[in-house]
Amino acid sequence: MAEPITLTLPDDISDWARQIAETTSRSVEQVVIEHLKNLSVPLPELPPDEQAELDALHQLSDDALWTIAREQVPDEAQTRAQQLMEKNSRGEIADMEAAELAELVRRADRVMLRKAEAAAILQKRGYAFSQEDFRPQYG
Repeated sequence: MAEPITLTLPDDISDWARQIAETTSRSVEQVVIEHLKNLSVPLPELPPDEQAELDALHQLSDDALWTIAREQVPDEAQTRAQQLMEKNSRGEIADMEAAELAELVRRADRVMLRKAEAAAILQKRGYAFSQEDFRPQYG
């Protein structure tokens, strides 16, 4: 059985929890519990250069973070990756193409990691958003 615990939270944290609770139609208690559970999940270690890049995002302005959160893998890279994945699934991919595909996947993963970190920082700064907010602002 769960043991009741009473916590006194700083205003910014309680405001953040209330905002998320309202946005997601959950109780503040559920929001805090979910957040604490997520803290206990160890994340895989990143290479030092990638970790440094993510750490640097914390120093950026909100506008810069929104730009990163909306970043997209270029259409050409997506199209090429799709072509190479199809060749790979048919067993027709050459070694050079497999290396190219691995690099395209690595670059796409790095974009997604930056986007996720930017979104997490924006959320901590009090922004509420939906998937629509992360679409590029151009066309």
